[in-house]
Amino acid sequence: MKELLTYIAQNLVDSPDAVVVTERDDGDKTVFSLRVAPDDMGKVIGRHGKIAKEIRALMRSVAQRQNKHISVDILDENE
Repeated sequence: MKELLTYIAQNLVDSPDAVVVTERDDGDKTVFSLRVAPDDMGKVIGRHGKIAKEIRALMRSVAQRQNKHISVDILDENE
């Protein structure tokens, strides 16, 4: 699933080399942190958070098929 999130993000941004996805377990949930260049934050979040919401929905759908619980945090490069 980490690879899927990386693929989605790299195809949305202007600086695909700056995309970094980290994964950590938080009890029964897996948390993915997506980091992008500051200039690309708008492309990943979208107007009114629409793209971010769709990314999260897609990732939850994939996780649900695998009987897993996940969340996706979107951070800029400096966080």
